[in-house]
Amino acid sequence: MIKSGARLQSQVCDTQIIVIRASENLTHLRCGGAPMVPVGESTTAAAGPDPRFADGSAIGKRYTDESGAELLVTRAGAGTLTIGDIPLQLEQARALPSSD
Repeated sequence: MIKSGARLQSQVCDTQIIVIRASENLTHLRCGGAPMVPVGESTTAAAGPDPRFADGSAIGKRYTDESGAELLVTRAGAGTLTIGDIPLQLEQARALPSSD
């Protein structure tokens, strides 16, 4: 099971993440169509992300799913972050209260 604080990397692109909030769904976490692995672990020599999952991930952005999982991208890449085949949602910035 993937826990909060885990650092993971894609096997098919440069994407790296830190798990901010874990959930049971993260056992099916993928990037670019391939399972993510711990940072530093050797990766398979894949040609790149699956074209269906190649929308990319943005550095410094948080991605969430309906189960409450939250991931922070620490290195951008070409692969889409997914739980199984369902893309994670980019978390929108919260509006600050006005100072008026």
